[in-house]
Order: sequence, then structure tokens, then C-alpha cells
Amino acid sequence: MKKILLLVILSDILLPSCTAPNLSLKWFKSQDISKGLKPHPSSTINKAEFEKQYSANKTVWDKAFEWMKSQDLENLSVGKYPIDGDNAYASITETVNKNFVDAKWELHQKYIDLQYIIKGKEKIGMAPSEGAKVINSYNETKDVANYKIDNAKFITATPKEFYLFFTADAHRPNIKLNEEIIKKLVIKIHVTE
Repeated sequence: MKKILLLVILSDILLPSCTAPNLSLKWFKSQDISKGLKPHPSSTINKAEFEKQYSANKTVWDKAFEWMKSQDLENLSVGKYPIDGDNAYASITETVNKNFVDAKWELHQKYIDLQYIIKGKEKIGMAPSEGAKVINSYNETKDVANYKIDNAKFITATPKEFYLFFTADAHRPNIKLNEEIIKKLVIKIHVTE
């Protein structure tokens, strides 16, 4: 009887954790998340967190994707654009990116970053926040803290994909690959607790 009880308890603990990533992957693949956008979501996206955030605030996410789809991003001027009040807004930048040593690791607490390279290519570092060492404490006004991270992967971002960085996703954006001017969209989407 004790063995059966132990097996039941273990299955309640282990099975959800074993299947949750698979369910999120299945959800991710079954959705038309980008709602017909030309760029596709990157395979690097934390699918479980995306499912959680999207499901909790579908209206705001849909507005953000619809805004992206309805804009002529290549010809949109540099600046800040409202999408849904404080829930979601967009920024367009056009600049030569930073040297590797000048680009900082960052994490946010209030907003999720949707980052998309409109023109050009940029290197972006990605790492989980565990083990990150604080360099600059959290600035609530800017919603950012900077970190030192030792183990990370780097990708080359292009106009083919967009990236999502959640509150546990350290990222090091804006690293130049060459001297070209990069046009970039960042949509800030409020975190849902």
C-alpha cells in the first residue's frame, strides 16, 4: 500500500513537469501566433512562458501582432508608437549597433521584449537568468537591470524571425556584425502575473 501511495505521489509530481514542455510545444505549433506576419517566431522562444503570457493576455498580444502586420515597417519613421496604452507600445530605431564589449546583458521585470530586425543583421546573446551577476541594479523607470553572464549562446538576428525575451530571459542585443545601419522594432508587452 505504501508503494502504491508513493507511486501516486511521484506521478503527480513528475508527470506534469515531464509533459508541460511538450504541451507548450504542441500549443506553439498549433497556433497561428504571428497571425499571418511575414517574420516567424524564432525557435529560441520560451514556449511555456509564451503560452502562459499569451493565454493570460491574448487581446494585447493580438493587438501587438496586428499592429506589426498593419505597418509598413521598412518605411516607418524612428520613434515610439502606441499600441494599447501602457500594455503595449512599439519603438523603431535606426542606428549602427554596438561593439561586442559595449553591448550589455539585460533583464526586464515589467515588460516582455518582442524584438525584430527590419533591415540588416545583428548579433544577440541569449541566456537564462540563473547565475547572472548584477552589474547595474534594476532601474524601475527604464525597466532594466544589467548583468554579467558567462555561459550564453549567440545568434544572428535577421528579418526572417522575431524574438521574445521574457523576464527570466537575459539577452544582449544590439551587437554589430559590421558597420551597416540596423533598423529595428522593439514592442514592449506588459507582463501578466
